[in-house]
Amino acid sequence: MIRVESLVKTYPSRKGKPPIKAVDDISFSVAAGELLGLLGPNGAGKTTTVKMLCGLIRPNSGQIVIDGKDLTQRRIAALSKVSAVLEGNRNIYWRLTARENLEFFAALKGLNPAHVRGDIDHYLELFNLTEKANVEARKLSRGMQQKLAIAVALISQSRVVLLDEPTLGLDVQASYEIRQLLKEIVHDQGRTVILTTHDMNVVQDTCQRVIIVNEGRIVADDSVHDLLDLFRVRVYKITIQGVLTPCQRASLLDMEQVIIKEESPERTSISVRLEESQVLYGVIGILGSNNSLIESIDQEQNNFERVFLEIVEGGTQGA
Repeated sequence: MIRVESLVKTYPSRKGKPPIKAVDDISFSVAAGELLGLLGPNGAGKTTTVKMLCGLIRPNSGQIVIDGKDLTQRRIAALSKVSAVLEGNRNIYWRLTARENLEFFAALKGLNPAHVRGDIDHYLELFNLTEKANVEARKLSRGMQQKLAIAVALISQSRVVLLDEPTLGLDVQASYEIRQLLKEIVHDQGRTVILTTHDMNVVQDTCQRVIIVNEGRIVADDSVHDLLDLFRVRVYKITIQGVLTPCQRASLLDMEQVIIKEESPERTSISVRLEESQVLYGVIGILGSNNSLIESIDQEQNNFERVFLEIVEGGTQGA
């Protein structure tokens, strides 16, 4: 459904400094009906990439093909397949009601609102907005505004949906609802969805595949399952009574596999990445040097946040 080849975007810099290369020769493809996560730290180039995919920014070089249509040569035909939600909920009009927003954006895509009234009712019900159909968007909660923004992107019947931070600023319940809706949309409607997010729970819960970009380049492209397996290093949490001595703290901080997570007069927690068993013995030896009383040793669950940090910090180099 989407093919990106050798994409480059450079921004001019000020005060005689060299240009900033926001996207540096990236290539990837996305299958029809796939839910892809596009991740990276701030400034990595992910939002620039999304804006190029929906035609808001022109690349310096490279090719974007959407459903067989080159975005440069057949711009209108390619973009007719795409809808986007950028920066949370900014693609809705605050003084229009939820229903009016859906009617208005359907009309912008060339659809007669009267002919898609059933679809509008469907999305209002799907996103639990039926009771708020005649309420102005500015009076809706943040979570409802986010859901309306996604519904607006879907009403156009586009095959590709680009979502930039769709759960940004939402509480746990609203974020969970949107994650479930995204999975339902991909499964039931066969839409192709690309989303950017800083919420690793969203990635682990919804995405089939992840592309991680850093400094404008792709540093990982694999399924969430395979990336979790790649970094399935055992991590243990050791909790002791009281605090560490200065000598213990210095010795532990010299070990790159150890992080002092919490420290209070009552107890101290240490995270140990166990790549080899000698590391754990070394930590216990350091704690035993002052007869520290160990309360518990628990294995921590691997999660995608740890995987993401490992990759961005160069964790794939030895893989």
